[in-house]
Amino acid sequence: MGKRYKITMQYDGTPFVGFQVQPNGKTIQGELQRALSIMTKGQKVFVHGSGRTDAGVHALGQVAHLDYPGEIRSEALMKALNSMTDDAIQIYQVEEVEKYFHARFHVLKKRYIYRVSLAPFISPFERNYVLHHPYRTNINRIQQALPVLLGEHNFKSFCSTKTDKTEFDRILYRAEATLSEDGKSLTFTFEGNGFLYNMVRILVGTLLQIGDGLRPVENMVYLLEAQDRQQAGPTAPACGLYLEHVSYMDLAQRIQKSEAAGFIE
Repeated sequence: MGKRYKITMQYDGTPFVGFQVQPNGKTIQGELQRALSIMTKGQKVFVHGSGRTDAGVHALGQVAHLDYPGEIRSEALMKALNSMTDDAIQIYQVEEVEKYFHARFHVLKKRYIYRVSLAPFISPFERNYVLHHPYRTNINRIQQALPVLLGEHNFKSFCSTKTDKTEFDRILYRAEATLSEDGKSLTFTFEGNGFLYNMVRILVGTLLQIGDGLRPVENMVYLLEAQDRQQAGPTAPACGLYLEHVSYMDLAQRIQKSEAAGFIE
């Protein structure tokens, strides 16, 4: 019968074309499924992620689940996957979970961070992990613009036009910008019940324009009402974005949602 396992991992997104399997390059999902195919002597084991991350986006706490067709201990599964996948992937927790658990459908909220270097020069060893923004950004202006984003809003202005979504309402529980003590780095933190395609990167690109004085602080109110991607700022590069943490519903909520969706096995 096999068992269902929840896996939590970190990865450096630089060498990958994204999380989801694609025909044009190496992916995190593809690496995991390739290893599982070897472990199960050719059986197809599908890895369900909590969501997709794009090319170059990193993860500190990505979550996925899989159904392993055989007997294996959690620790042995973790060691095998770590030994057989790209070194840019590190699984640091594997848990056996009930068959109700689904890594994507049972997400309660996600937390992303976006890292920005404000230093005049950037180390070549950091260039794939932060956005270099060597300008006189006013952190106070950015922090004044953030509170309006909290709560439930239509975030269509902050969604790529390439999306397949038709519903743009999301809830943000946390929207913060923190400057390091030396003033050389800025970290954005966003936590919400879900995120649209490129939403965090467009928010960051827009907020940096506000910090640079290219937009008024009050512009965020207008952009939420406009629901027009062309009115918002640029999409910040993928390199500074990290999926930091995924929170899940409790067991009772998971069972209720599973029954309603009809995917209890």
